[in-house]
Amino acid sequence: MIGLLYQFPTWMQRLYRGVTWRHRDTGAAYLTFDDGPIPDITPAILDILAKYGVKATFFVVGDNIQKYPHIYARMLSEGHRVGNHTMHHIKGTKFNLDDYMRDVDECRQIIDEHTSPTLMREGQGGKPLFRPPYGRMKYSQKRATLNRGYEIILWDVLTHDYNPRYTPEKMLRVVKRYTRSGSIINFHDSVKSGARTIEVLPQVIEWLQAEGYKIEVL
Repeated sequence: MIGLLYQFPTWMQRLYRGVTWRHRDTGAAYLTFDDGPIPDITPAILDILAKYGVKATFFVVGDNIQKYPHIYARMLSEGHRVGNHTMHHIKGTKFNLDDYMRDVDECRQIIDEHTSPTLMREGQGGKPLFRPPYGRMKYSQKRATLNRGYEIILWDVLTHDYNPRYTPEKMLRVVKRYTRSGSIINFHDSVKSGARTIEVLPQVIEWLQAEGYKIEVL
């Protein structure tokens, strides 16, 4: 089970094999956003990314794609990558294997239905990406997800943007302290986190660029 830390220690990452926590020695940092697309928040994040000319990876909820297909289409048309975040944002530890994988498969179907060749970013293909909601899943679920051909992406830096006790200033301090070459930085485009994420994101991008990091999609 994955806990809520800023950065998981190396020994813990080794125990949870088969999962990507960080891309080593790339000279890049990777901005990731979970739980969208949703009105107002996701478009505001897309506006910021466009302003700075950087691309990110969005782990999308299938139900939200169905509700807001125009926002999802914008993600793809602007060159961002998407990954599966389940159909209904379910916590794996509360579901049996069959029900959990049914939700994963349903999200994949929705992604496929709404990702036409004209919207798909060049290079969007390859292994599909998956991130378990809350960063939690059972071993059997992890194995089944890997067997379906996914690369499971967790994170190297957790901003805690969903936590109202974390101000944008504190989130920026977390990013500065824990980011290193190849870091995968976790944000959310959700109602719970939106205002803080929108406020801190330009500062994070400017700091990463000043430090010489390339900002890339996974």
